[in-house]
Amino acid sequence: MNDDRLTLSVEEAAKCLGIGRNAAYSGVANGSIPSIRIGSRILIPKCQLEKLLAGEQTPPPSNAK
Repeated sequence: MNDDRLTLSVEEAAKCLGIGRNAAYSGVANGSIPSIRIGSRILIPKCQLEKLLAGEQTPPPSNAK
């Protein structure tokens, strides 16, 4: 995560996190991976992802039943 872009695609974030593409989209859908939508694109802000990985930001509780 050291280029000049401020966001990652969901696929790029999945690679950084070491998870599959479907798991990343699921994380975006349930809010555990912070994301923004611009038009039809879903982008992951690098700063929020880094905070999440550093434990500075906690994802919302899961609604799993």
